[in-house]
Amino acid sequence: MWRWIARHKYLLIALAFVGIGFLSLPVVHFDDPTNTILENGNGELLSARITADGQWRFPDCDSVPVRVAQSIRYFEDEYFYKHPGINPVSLTKALFRNIREGRIVSGGSTISMQVVRLSRKGKARTVPQKIIEMVLALRLELSLKKDEIFKLYASHAPFGGNVVGIDAASWRYYSRPAFKLSWGEAAALAVLPNAPALIFPGRNPDVLLSKRDGLLDKLQEKGILDAVDCELAKMEPLPGLPHSLPQMTPHLLDRAEKEGLGGSRVVTSIDRNLQERLI
Repeated sequence: MWRWIARHKYLLIALAFVGIGFLSLPVVHFDDPTNTILENGNGELLSARITADGQWRFPDCDSVPVRVAQSIRYFEDEYFYKHPGINPVSLTKALFRNIREGRIVSGGSTISMQVVRLSRKGKARTVPQKIIEMVLALRLELSLKKDEIFKLYASHAPFGGNVVGIDAASWRYYSRPAFKLSWGEAAALAVLPNAPALIFPGRNPDVLLSKRDGLLDKLQEKGILDAVDCELAKMEPLPGLPHSLPQMTPHLLDRAEKEGLGGSRVVTSIDRNLQERLI
C-alpha cells in the first residue's frame, strides 16, 4: 500500500489539487431584487410592489406544489432525482439531434445546469460555456439537496416578459397561488421557461397549446394522470396576457418596507375577502 502511494505520489498530489479546486468553485448565488409581497394566512396575495429593475420576481418559494413540480420535472428533466447534475444520455441525444438539424435545437441541460445558467446571466450558449455549466452543476449537487435545487429553478426560471419564478407566474397568468393551479394550468406554466419569448401567453397560442398538451400526454403515459383527467386538462383555456396583481393593502405595504421588510414575503392576518369588499 505504502509502496503504491510512494510510486504515485505526484499523481495523488495532482488529484488532491484538482479536488480542492473543484470544491473551491462557487456555488450558485442569486442577488436579484425581489418584490415585497403581502399575503394572508391562506397564501393569497394582498399586495405586491414591482422591483426596481421592473420585474415581477417573488421571494424564493418555500416549496413547489405537487402538480407544478411534476409538470416541470417531466417537461424539463425527468431523471432529475437520479443523475448527479448532468445526464449523459440527454446530452448525447441533444448532440445528435443538433447535428441532424444542422443547428442548435436542444441543449440537453438538466435542471441543475439550468440553475447554474440562470445564476450566471447573459453568458453565451456555446460549447465552452456548456462545459462550465456541467462542472458547476456537479459542484452544486454536492452543496445542496435535490429539492433545494428544484426550488431555485422554480423561483428563478423566466416565464415570459418581466415575470420570473412560478409564484409570480401563477398570479400574473391565473390570479391565484401556485398550489391552487389545476393540471392544465400547471402544465401550461411548466413549458414557458423552455422558450419564454417564443410562447409568451397571448402571442403564440398554437405553439403553447401543442407543448402543453404534449406534456399532459406524457404525464398520462407516466401514470401521473389518468385518461379522463388528461382530457379534462386539455380542455382548459390557455393563459392570456398577464393580469395586474392585487393592490389591496398599499399602506401596509409601505409600512412593511419602512420597517426593513422590503423584498420579502410578509404574512398577515388580514381577511382577503373582507378587505376586497372594503376597498
